[in-house]
Amino acid sequence: MISVNETRDYKEFTSTKSEEDNGRNKSDRGDIRVKGFDETKLLNFFNIGGIRFQNIAANDAIVTSKLNTMSEEGWELAFVNSGVESYGDKTDKNGIYITRYIFKRVK
Repeated sequence: MISVNETRDYKEFTSTKSEEDNGRNKSDRGDIRVKGFDETKLLNFFNIGGIRFQNIAANDAIVTSKLNTMSEEGWELAFVNSGVESYGDKTDKNGIYITRYIFKRVK
């Protein structure tokens, strides 16, 4: 689980394309990257023996704790987005599952 501790203004890394100016965005990747973030360890769902339901339960407890803490700090859960990235064939063992929790500050 990742929580960023730095801010970025998307306008600094946005370019507008047109027929007259169709060049590429020259934003420096090093300026976009953040090095200040918190990483909370989560456990793999699978091991050599199959699905580890104990790990799923542990992850649920950790994520629930984070969501509850953020709620107590005045954040409101606005959206949840999930995604999967993989090669998509039977030999793929490198898939990644992502869930994004989008919060807004309660006014």
